[in-house]
Amino acid sequence: MKKLILIVTLLTLSLSSFAQRNYDEWYLSVGLNSINSLGSRSPIFHPGDWAKRFPVSAAVEFNWSEKFGIEQSITFNGFTEDDEIDGADLKKDYNYISFDTHLKYYFGQYIFPNSDQIDLYANAGLGFFQIDETNISANLGGGIMYWVNRTRNFGIRAQVIGKFAFNHAESGLDNNHFQYHLQAVFRL
Repeated sequence: MKKLILIVTLLTLSLSSFAQRNYDEWYLSVGLNSINSLGSRSPIFHPGDWAKRFPVSAAVEFNWSEKFGIEQSITFNGFTEDDEIDGADLKKDYNYISFDTHLKYYFGQYIFPNSDQIDLYANAGLGFFQIDETNISANLGGGIMYWVNRTRNFGIRAQVIGKFAFNHAESGLDNNHFQYHLQAVFRL
């Protein structure tokens, strides 16, 4: 009888610890984006000059714990004739596309310990983008997510990402830039 109680206790403890480690959550986000590529180190330099032609973005995120996740996103946008990129006036329209992979760290519970509806996060990763040519970027950013309902099934997020092109000295239009997102988030 003691062995049976010991086995049931050990089985219960191991299953409960496994359940706590198994956090697997998936999110889908869709929304709008804007690009600031003015050759400035300031992310808010000339806000009227941001690119916003077909500004669609979408992402899938997998969180394996409360604090960590990985996100894959795709972004479309564009620059129209007479837009300014890095101080140069464009002579024709350009499309923008990017694929970004980010690791995310959620730290909102340290700042808002009593709120279940606000999440703050920092993200870092790599990206691939194209305007005139292609380039790869190191990305660094962060954002805030507000969960509209208490079950955390629907939320709204705003984020900014700085994209630092690997080949920025010779890349022409495909250079360092900032990208801003406003998206709806759905828990899958």
